[in-house]
Formats: sequence, structure tokens, C-alpha cells
Amino acid sequence: MGMFGKKAPAAERTSSAGAKGAPLAGGLSIVGAGMLVRGDLESNGVVKVEGTVDGHVRARHQVLVAKEGAVHGDIETTEAVVGGTVSGAIRADERVEVQAGASVEGDITTKRISVAEGASLNGLIRMGAAAEATTPEKTPEPAADARGSSRPQTVGPSRPSSVPVARIAMPPRSSST
Repeated sequence: MGMFGKKAPAAERTSSAGAKGAPLAGGLSIVGAGMLVRGDLESNGVVKVEGTVDGHVRARHQVLVAKEGAVHGDIETTEAVVGGTVSGAIRADERVEVQAGASVEGDITTKRISVAEGASLNGLIRMGAAAEATTPEKTPEPAADARGSSRPQTVGPSRPSSVPVARIAMPPRSSST
């Protein structure tokens, strides 16, 4: 084995998160502490956020938001682990973990979820059949406007018609005759 001029065999390039002997698929991308990224991030591997991202984060394998990390945008991945702050929706094909002290302000769509005591979670959680119904393959394509550009269509949560929104309290009638 020469040191220069030869590439290591694919079996030697492995990911610590992947299976033993599996080729490294995309590697690890880190947004370091004190770093601010404005814009969307996309990776075929793992993204670890120790700083701040103002934009969407998409990673094929995993998104890790460290204790001091923050994401102001949506996260799309196979597995998400949140130890810091996320202000946006999280869509993970397999699993989401919200650790103690973490904060998520947005909806979560996944098959499995773990929320530790001390975590803050404000948003809708969709799991099982509801999560599968909202996967990108089953979401309708956005409609094009007059200029030809397409915009995503948003659909708010539906309320059951049997649940009243508000009731007006009426004072009892006095029975003076």
C-alpha cells in the first residue's frame, strides 16, 4: 500500500453512524459553534448544527442539532436529534428525538418519536398513517401561477365540526314575578 497516489478501497471509507463496512455516503457536515449560515443546507450524509442556520436543512441520513445549535427553518431527513432549538417543521422518515432542554416550535411528522422530560414542543405531531399520508411522494404538486412559477400549497389543520370554537355564557334569568 502506497501512501500517495492510491485511493483507499471503498470498504475502508466507512461512516461511524453506518454499518460496518458500508461505504461513506455523504459524510459529516458541521455548522460550527458561533457560525451563522443564511440559506438552505443539503447533504447526502449527516448534518450537525452547533451554530445557527437560517434556512431549511435536508440530510439523507441524519440531522443533529446540538445543545447550543439553532435551526430557523424546516428539517427533512431520515432521523433528527434535537438538543437545541428548532423553529420550523421537522419531517423525519424514521425517528425524531427531542432531548431535555431542547425546544421545537413547529410540526413533527415521523414514524417514531422520543420527547425527554424538560423538552419544549409546540406543534402538531403526525405519526403512523397520518405521517405516511404526508410524505412527499403522496403530496400533490404545487400549482403554477400566471407567471409559471410554482408555490407550495399550505393546508392548515382541520377542526372537527362537532367541536365548538367558543360558547357565549348567558347569565341565569331571574325568577321575579
